[in-house]
Amino acid sequence: MFIGPYAIASNLAVAPMAGVTDRPFRQLCRRLGAGYAVSEMVASNPQLFGTGKSQRRIDHRGESSPIVVQIAGADPAMMADAARYNVAHGAEIIDINMGCPAKKVCNVAAGSALLRDEARVAAILRAVVAAVDVPVTLKIRTGWSRERPNGVAVARIAESAGVQALAVHGRSRACRFEGEAEYETIAAIKQAVRIPVIANGDIDSAAKASEVIRATGVDGVMIGRAAQGRPWIFREIEARLAGKPAPPEPSAAETRDIITAHLCDLYAFYGVDAGVRIARKHIGWYCRERPHAQAFRQSVMRVDTAEGQLDAVREFFDARREAEAA
Repeated sequence: MFIGPYAIASNLAVAPMAGVTDRPFRQLCRRLGAGYAVSEMVASNPQLFGTGKSQRRIDHRGESSPIVVQIAGADPAMMADAARYNVAHGAEIIDINMGCPAKKVCNVAAGSALLRDEARVAAILRAVVAAVDVPVTLKIRTGWSRERPNGVAVARIAESAGVQALAVHGRSRACRFEGEAEYETIAAIKQAVRIPVIANGDIDSAAKASEVIRATGVDGVMIGRAAQGRPWIFREIEARLAGKPAPPEPSAAETRDIITAHLCDLYAFYGVDAGVRIARKHIGWYCRERPHAQAFRQSVMRVDTAEGQLDAVREFFDARREAEAA
């Protein structure tokens, strides 16, 4: 799969998720098989560019190419300026958010709220494409509601505006994350345009990824929530799509090493105090559905030092390793 001049290493993408797909998580997923990783959403409001949160979101040091930054907003001129700003700070692809269903985003007519206004969609896309000399991509949903599935129309607008790839979450804005993904709409979008289309929504296993690609004809799949606590899902899908045997589930020792490396990256990226707080949700995701996970989560959430977190994780997974060897 190509996006502009960039050959994507695999047709597996990490979905942009606020509070999750920071630089440490993107790099981890890339190491484990993802070919493409989109940043957390960056607001187009220039008054926010200098905040600590925004500065971290444009910190791409050590990331593999292509560096993809997602921007959000409702004003074409501001979105164009935001695209230029992020390209100046290292973005190699600009992704536009028209898929987020969060109220605080939709309440300012951004994210998936834009799907109600196809004229504004066209104006934003044309402005951003004209503003930068890097590829522009778009993330959408199937429409504002199930009763108005205008994803095909928006996809055609995007292609006409010069957008070079499209990611589609298979739900309307009104559905948020409820109900089943509408893969038939994604298939219709793929048939309607010539640019690469990436399917997103409910893809939680290698078998499901293969099934979605077969059913929709898309060029790739995008994984979001299923990668939380299981970033190795990308290598599982990669093997399935290549017709190779499924890799074994990570052993307790490998899982321990993946987690501790991830935690150390978080401490380095955010600073120790913030890193410890942010690491808690990742630790919770990593240990869910494991024996004794609930008790471990309750105890580790009270740990307030990096050394204590690392020791707790090592102790928990070393106990799992001994159980595997027994």
